[in-house]
Amino acid sequence: LILLVFLLVVLTLEPQRLVPFHTHPRATELITVLDGILYAGFLVPDPANFFKSRLFSKILYPGDVFVFPIGLIHFQYNVGNKKATYLTAFNSQNPGFIFIPNSIFGSNPPILDDVLTQGFQLSKTQIAELRRKFS
Repeated sequence: LILLVFLLVVLTLEPQRLVPFHTHPRATELITVLDGILYAGFLVPDPANFFKSRLFSKILYPGDVFVFPIGLIHFQYNVGNKKATYLTAFNSQNPGFIFIPNSIFGSNPPILDDVLTQGFQLSKTQIAELRRKFS
C-alpha cells in the first residue's frame, strides 16, 4: 500500500509584506501563484565559500510555480500593489516550521549574549534590540 501524504494551504499576503526567513525540516514546499506578484527565494551553501550562501530567486506571476527544497532557508515577499494569493503544497502533513530570527533571538532559555555578539558581529545593545523584536 502506498500512502500519499501531503498538505495543501491557500495563503494571502498583503502588498509589501514578507513571509520571514524560515525552513521546513520535514518537507519540500511547492508554491503556485494564483493572483498577484511574489518574489520568492531560497539559500544554498556556496561551494566556493562555505561562509556564504547562494540565492536562487524569482519574481512569480499567476500560474508560476516555485519549489523550496526540504530544509533550506527561504522566503516569500509580495512585491505587488495588491494582495497576492498562492497555493502552498508540502510533501508531508507535518512539514515543521522554523522561523530563523524568532528561533535565534527568541529562544527559551535565551542564547548567551556573547555567543550572539560573536556569531553575528553585533553589539550587546543590538542583540537586545533584536531580542525585543523577535521574542
